Amino acid sequence: MSVSGLCQVCESNGAEESCERCGALVCERHYDGEHAMCVSCVAETTRGDRRDRGGRDDDRSRNDPDVPGEYRF
Repeated sequence: MSVSGLCQVCESNGAEESCERCGALVCERHYDGEHAMCVSCVAETTRGDRRDRGGRDDDRSRNDPDVPGEYRF
């Protein structure tokens, strides 16, 4: 769903999406289309499921300075 406003994660980019879990308005960088959630909610809901089939850590929020510290692993 397209929305307008400021991203509630980085507070600098324009929001283009809305998280289906928490309702946060987020920019493309902080939205996970596969889960239809912001990266913070994806980090919360997929905790313990961080590895893709190739064995790599696939959590975009881990190294993203805009995601609140409590969601970093």
